[in-house]
Amino acid sequence: MELRRRVHAGLNKGEARNALARAVFFYRLGEIRDRSFEQQRYRASGLNLVTAAIVLWNTVYLERATSALRGNGTALDDTLLQYLSPLGWEHINLTGDYLWRSSAKVGAGKFRPLRPLPPA
Repeated sequence: MELRRRVHAGLNKGEARNALARAVFFYRLGEIRDRSFEQQRYRASGLNLVTAAIVLWNTVYLERATSALRGNGTALDDTLLQYLSPLGWEHINLTGDYLWRSSAKVGAGKFRPLRPLPPA
């Protein structure tokens, strides 16, 4: 039974990664229409790069959020952390307007602030 649960969890992670890639790859209705193999490879590599950047961003901020919760004295059950996934993208604007304000620029080695905890 344990093997089945682990295999199912692995499949869910793979499906979540594919769902993220589909969400990122919305241009041209998710079709690669480049004729040459080289251009197709560039487009697929770009998709992998953007997907990896989202996973890295989420991983860093999940770690910062759990550290902040622990720093505030919130008890976290370490056995539940295995159910966190850096594959979510609902908080990322994949379409629409992107505003790059120089006043909101974050310095090297610094992070954007975490959202405050909602009142209990």
